[in-house]
Amino acid sequence: MTKTDDIIESLVSDLKPVPRNAPWRRFALCIVPALGLSLLLMLTILGLRVDMPEVLMLPVFWIKSTYNALIAVAAFLTLYQLSRPDGSEGRFFGLLTTIFAGMAAVAAIQLMMAPIETYRALILGSSARHCPLLIFGFAMPVYAGTIWALRRGAPMDLRLTGLVAGIAAGAAGAWVYSWFCTENGMPFVLIWYSLGILLTSALGVFTGPRLLRW
Repeated sequence: MTKTDDIIESLVSDLKPVPRNAPWRRFALCIVPALGLSLLLMLTILGLRVDMPEVLMLPVFWIKSTYNALIAVAAFLTLYQLSRPDGSEGRFFGLLTTIFAGMAAVAAIQLMMAPIETYRALILGSSARHCPLLIFGFAMPVYAGTIWALRRGAPMDLRLTGLVAGIAAGAAGAWVYSWFCTENGMPFVLIWYSLGILLTSALGVFTGPRLLRW
């Protein structure tokens, strides 16, 4: 037996079988508590909407929540694939475009049905300045948990993985923030919520390759 064979043998001698659901468990254990922390921070710092019982009956609230949830779920499922050496983004960006286009259509319909004098409120609301920053802040625990989960995988394209991780965390942060946000304009959600997600995705692009390097 050669020296190389000895090295290989020493490396594999302590290997143990890994359960098939281990990657899913790893993602859940890292991301779910992080999402819970984001929710706790939102409740502690901002609190729920004061009109929550009434707003739960409004379609616009659930459209806003669903928009962010769909992006987050699609991104996390893609990250599971990217965490493997042979993984790829698949149809993620096409699906992301479809979700964004659907929200844009809803926003356009709301504008067409609303009086012109309400356009400013529907687009800018009263919180456009701080909405993206709050989304970015509430996304940070989820981003940290996501990076932790990915570091225990074997992603190959670190910049792409960082980008998708940022999108996933940003969408999760936007979903958390939606439980406080009093804005009911779909154009507002399309622009300012998406900007918050974009900020987190930019963070992922720049920090992913560094944080995920083996």
